[in-house]
Amino acid sequence: MTEAIRKLFLIMPFLFGIGFIAPLTAQLMTYWDIDGPFGMSRIAFGLAFGGAWGLYANIKGRWI
Repeated sequence: MTEAIRKLFLIMPFLFGIGFIAPLTAQLMTYWDIDGPFGMSRIAFGLAFGGAWGLYANIKGRWI
């Protein structure tokens, strides 16, 4: 069980990017009436943005 939790925490920044930053981005785009770039839906852009940012944080070990 400890090993499973340890593995989960290794990918936690990526999961945070997908699970929190992506919907937040989509909601902010809806609030400010901004369309997704390249014909993407707002949530698709949010998932790409949040996933990329979370992956960056996972690889580098920090968010900025």
